[in-house]
Amino acid sequence: MTSMTLKKNSLAGLVAAICLAGCGALPDKPARAALYDFGPGLAAPAAPPASASGSAPRALPMIALAEVDANSRLDGTQLLYRLGYADSNELRPYGQSRWSQPPAQLLRQRLREGLSAGHTVLGPEESATIARTEGRLPDSLRVTLEEFSQYFESPERSVGLVRVSATLTRSQPGGDRVLAQRSFTARKPAPTADGPGGVKALAAASDAVVAELVAWVDQAR
Repeated sequence: MTSMTLKKNSLAGLVAAICLAGCGALPDKPARAALYDFGPGLAAPAAPPASASGSAPRALPMIALAEVDANSRLDGTQLLYRLGYADSNELRPYGQSRWSQPPAQLLRQRLREGLSAGHTVLGPEESATIARTEGRLPDSLRVTLEEFSQYFESPERSVGLVRVSATLTRSQPGGDRVLAQRSFTARKPAPTADGPGGVKALAAASDAVVAELVAWVDQAR
């Protein structure tokens, strides 16, 4: 084998080694973020009770449910947590865990399900239609989501923390009258100290807040 052939073979081997090294250095495809919601939802609401005479079930009282408000920190779909043992004032996002919708929308869906067991629940547009056709407005429930985060009390222990404020109003000729107003807070333990554990804790805390809120609405009207 001539020296020229050896040089060619060596050069070809060097090029192949460089190519293999380059291929090995290529970055992996970015991992797709896991999407979460609150789960399949509550059980189907019970049918309205029939009257004593056996006639058709009575109509459920109407309530208008506005869109749930939230501050700018909670407008997105990031799954947020706080390190209470380090700096509880800082909200931090998980990199590979996200909500399928902003938390305010997920909470409103859960709240609508809960209210529909005892009420005919109307959205803003449906409420406006009732006002135009019947000349009256149903009582209105407005909810603001103030806190929605996984709160770490220590590196190993955390809770899902949900806090909302709610206002129930009634439309009258002279203007809206506040029937009741209250804040609700729920804390539920996370089964694991990570994003999936935070999702379960926040879903449970949301359900607890919704249950309290629905009971409060029924008592306030």
